[in-house]
Amino acid sequence: MNYISIYAYTAPDKLIPQRPFLLRVAINKSAGRVTTAQWGRECRGLNQGWYFELTVLPEEILDFLPWVVSLVKAHDRGSLSLVQEPPHPFDFKVSQGLLSNDAWTHSAMKIADSSKSESFVPAMLPEPKNRGAEVSRSRRAGI
Repeated sequence: MNYISIYAYTAPDKLIPQRPFLLRVAINKSAGRVTTAQWGRECRGLNQGWYFELTVLPEEILDFLPWVVSLVKAHDRGSLSLVQEPPHPFDFKVSQGLLSNDAWTHSAMKIADSSKSESFVPAMLPEPKNRGAEVSRSRRAGI
């Protein structure tokens, strides 16, 4: 394993306040992967052949830490039998003895799916108060 990162996969914001808050645990894959200019390929360090992502609810993240450790150990030793039972159910595909690269807990998938079915109407941002005064100040300041 080169690195592990945890980041907000989706989160509410001013434009879409009803967007669900979901976290992603990424092993050997960062939130913003770097592309090497010389080769034009993504750079993932030494373990270029393996990465894994798990999308969870914030309240599930701590429960998964021991499981993630067992996953990394199982991968290093080449034995899926070493992976512990997950603390929350999730969709995890095994194909020809290899681990899938992307998994979602059932609860995270349910929330993501339900948010897709809702029609998201971006929130209206409030107009700045006294907009004319701001423009006048900007013009006086030479902006």
